[in-house]
Amino acid sequence: MPLAAHNLSGGYSQRPIVQAINLAVEAGEWLSLVGANGSGKSTVLRLLSRILKPQGGVVRLAGRDIHSLSPTAIAQNLALLPQQQTLPTGLTVQQLVSLGRSPHQPWWQWDLDAEGHQRVAQALAWTEIDPYRDRPVSELSGGERQRAFLALALAQNPQVLLLDEPTSFLDIHYQLQLLDLLKRLNREQGLSIVTVLHDINLAARYCDLIAMLRQGHLWVIGTPRDVLTPNNLREVFQVEVAIASTPVGPQVFPLAASAPTSQHGLATDLNLQLTTHDP
Repeated sequence: MPLAAHNLSGGYSQRPIVQAINLAVEAGEWLSLVGANGSGKSTVLRLLSRILKPQGGVVRLAGRDIHSLSPTAIAQNLALLPQQQTLPTGLTVQQLVSLGRSPHQPWWQWDLDAEGHQRVAQALAWTEIDPYRDRPVSELSGGERQRAFLALALAQNPQVLLLDEPTSFLDIHYQLQLLDLLKRLNREQGLSIVTVLHDINLAARYCDLIAMLRQGHLWVIGTPRDVLTPNNLREVFQVEVAIASTPVGPQVFPLAASAPTSQHGLATDLNLQLTTHDP
């Protein structure tokens, strides 16, 4: 199992944002975390990537506690594309993407080896950012910058790729192009992917599994067809919906806002859902 969380809880300072999260991603599987704003999606991703230390439970990368591994060992197996990237000063696109090879080379080796050159060229081609290879990253548009940082992550040749809102700065053409690329890598290279997505229909179209979060708890996890039900969407997003079968899978059509569920009702329903669906 490339990546798994067992009874995971955590947050910021001493206040847990998410609690009792259990999920796992197998090789070549794509899981999306969805939920309303503030439900804990990005917090789960930071816990999975070791940016945050759990307050309870454990994250296992290739069967080992991720906090027992060195940063280099983690970077050789897992790559993260955060929602907000730190913009490097003075680096070209090719130089940025080449940084993805750092975990695979001795610290004293500055020049890329043959495999490194091949991986960087492949990542630039996959993301269609090769025409900008000599351009400073600071001069790129938001969409171009997103693709450059994705190329950096792919140059690491990870087994697991974590992405926080990867389509945020992209128009619909590049959203589909990027997600099509990820799906191809997911299928052809056996790349395991975990994404945070706001767009439920994109999650339904591309992902094998969807995990719905509500108020820091795992509400339900399963295939898009099993998870995307009117009741689940009403409870998690407080909307009434219609769901249609389409050539790209189930798609959700919001109809109206619904009344919030009471806190008492939430606790009761959570216990039922987690008993039924928690892996």
